[in-house]
Amino acid sequence: MNDLPENHGRPGNSGTVLEPGIHYVCQRCTACCKWPGDVRLEAEEIPMIASFLGMAEADFLDHFTRLRTNRQGLSLIEKANHECIMLDGKDCRIHPVKPAQCGGFPNQWNFPGWRQVCEAVPVAITPSQKLKRS
Repeated sequence: MNDLPENHGRPGNSGTVLEPGIHYVCQRCTACCKWPGDVRLEAEEIPMIASFLGMAEADFLDHFTRLRTNRQGLSLIEKANHECIMLDGKDCRIHPVKPAQCGGFPNQWNFPGWRQVCEAVPVAITPSQKLKRS
C-alpha cells in the first residue's frame, strides 16, 4: 500500500511532468480558473498581457495583480468567488497570452480532487512524441 500523498506538483514547475506517458488535453472547462489560490505571473508575461489588454503595464499591475501568498512575486487577483479575474463566463480574456501556470494545468500541476471537476482528456504519448512537443 502506498502511504505517500499524491503528487500535485507546483504551479511554477515548468519542466515537471506529473504522469509520464500521459498528456491531458485541455477542454477549456474552466475548472482550474475557479480554483482558489495564486495565478503566478512571471516578469516576462506582464508586458505581453498588458499589451494584449491594450493597457500600460503600470495600469495592468494596479488593476489586475497582487502580491503572491508567499510574497515572492505577483499573482492575478481573484473575484470574490475565487474565480480568476480574467475569467469571463467560460472564456479567458487573455487566453492567447495566458500565464504559463495556466497552460501547465493539469500536466505540470494540479490540485487534490482535480479529476472530479476537470474535463481534460488523457492521451497516451510515446517518448518520441514527448521530444516533438518540446
